[in-house]
Amino acid sequence: MAGGELRHGVELSNLDQPLFDGAEATKRDLIDYLEFAGERLLRVLRDRPLSVVRVRPGQEPFMQKNLPKYTPEWVPRTTVWAESSRREITYALGGDLRTLIWFGNQRAVEYHATLFLAESAPEPTHLVLDLDPSPGQSFADAVAGARLIREALKADGLAGAVKTSGSKGLHVFVPLAAGVDVEDAAAATRAVAARAERIDPAVGTTAFIREDRHGKVFLDATRAGGATVAAAYSPRIRPGVTVSFPLRWSDLDDVTPADFTVRTVHGLLGDSDPWQSEMPEPQQLPADLVEEGHTVPVARVQAMHEGKRRARARRDSN
Repeated sequence: MAGGELRHGVELSNLDQPLFDGAEATKRDLIDYLEFAGERLLRVLRDRPLSVVRVRPGQEPFMQKNLPKYTPEWVPRTTVWAESSRREITYALGGDLRTLIWFGNQRAVEYHATLFLAESAPEPTHLVLDLDPSPGQSFADAVAGARLIREALKADGLAGAVKTSGSKGLHVFVPLAAGVDVEDAAAATRAVAARAERIDPAVGTTAFIREDRHGKVFLDATRAGGATVAAAYSPRIRPGVTVSFPLRWSDLDDVTPADFTVRTVHGLLGDSDPWQSEMPEPQQLPADLVEEGHTVPVARVQAMHEGKRRARARRDSN
């Protein structure tokens, strides 16, 4: 077994192979990072249905939701009915370091958790706003979008924590008090994005259709319901193996996503857990936010209808 060794009861293999093309890191670097991030990553994943993105050198990454048949019996799991595919899916539950190390040995680089705990599904624990720069924009543009979100939240007495997505954008998480209805949470997310867009429509847009964004930051309010989000501290399949890293709001102007990789995070974190320390206390959703959100069309549905309308218009003009 090339580079084989035993860690946390898991037999590891091929540790000195490149993790993926362009990773500038080996599988050992991934395992070392997962071991280091350990409890910090597990606090984010624990008791949540877990999807992972796996990758092999020379192959395209793929998302794995359903646990494969060869999964060890000690990996904690839960069964969820998937409405879209009309079948039951057996998800792993992020629970312990041994499970993380096993996934790492399977070349699971990315860890995407649901916004609900398995025992209280589908009740969301957070709102999530995803700030996605348009082609040609920089990380500074994502920062400008995140500040619009923060301003919109603050105007309604809410606060959130911010992290790099590990790609080119940012995520803002707003922790919720228990008992929020999933549709109300989705509506509130839409309302926050719509209000942020109104603050400065030259910076941010809620346009779901890419060609309608006109070089602005997409204030993505679609991470709701059954959606998953790359977890804080999750590595990403990007050059250098970047990490989705928690930040203080005051740090946003001084960093870039490339600063945070499986090789650099050790020195930056030490024993700290900024995702815990920067996360506000759970909050109640203001009624006005929920009410406004229920008047905002669901982006994907609106985009589907608009796409059909444009296709008809093109046909009619020919």
